[in-house]
Amino acid sequence: MQNAIDPNPLALNRADAGVRLAYSAGEPVSRLQSLTEWGGYRAKFPTTDARAEAVLINTGGGVAGGDKLQIEVALEAGAALTITTQSAERIYRSLGDDARITTQLDVAAGADLAFVPQETILFSRARLARTIDADMALDARLLLAEMTVFGRAAMGERVTGGSWRDRWRIRRIGTLVYADDVRIEGNIHELLAHAAIGHGVSALATVLYVAPDAAERLKQVRAGLASATCRAAASSWNGLLSVRVLGNPQAVRSIMASTITTLSRRPLPRVWCM
Repeated sequence: MQNAIDPNPLALNRADAGVRLAYSAGEPVSRLQSLTEWGGYRAKFPTTDARAEAVLINTGGGVAGGDKLQIEVALEAGAALTITTQSAERIYRSLGDDARITTQLDVAAGADLAFVPQETILFSRARLARTIDADMALDARLLLAEMTVFGRAAMGERVTGGSWRDRWRIRRIGTLVYADDVRIEGNIHELLAHAAIGHGVSALATVLYVAPDAAERLKQVRAGLASATCRAAASSWNGLLSVRVLGNPQAVRSIMASTITTLSRRPLPRVWCM
């Protein structure tokens, strides 16, 4: 009898990792209620007197094609938490399969979550499918920021092949209030050169603020974008405030960081090292 052979032996060596966090309200800071870690993904908790913080760490040093990374965060009523990553996440060249990063955020009544990871860097011929889903109470607050860099800027790398798919869904009391899908596939460098797509940029970021005071914060955010050395714009509707930034990695990171501090009214997590 012939043994079955996996046609892709590298599939046996792919990572399936994640972290699951739950927080409850507390004084002076919210309390970690439960923590589950698996597959080389870890969370660390810096000491702070002002607000609970969690730092996500990928001990594998990056993400390859076929890897699966899962993040789940649940805030109980009145809890407040800032989550970031220890460093930039690197998405390595794929032999064909997508790397998948899925994030699920649950924010209960009166809770306040800032999910602000550092940038994601796509190497040439990387393939990434990322999804972010959030379920919120009507009076909850969510600050969500993601930045993607196409190619290793320090090496002058161009992403001449690969795939990047980004899918966001935000729901308030079960009703969909924000949906965003982006897909760029093929020669990403050439595609981003088109004026209607990226106008030659190598990095982009989205900052989304969902809160009862979102509309009131628009003028302040736009004032902060006035000095940007890259393309940046903000808009607000139906209790949401969205900021888009495109440019070189240094300029995009700077504007994203300043927008996060403006909307959160707090300094960046220390691991950002701005």
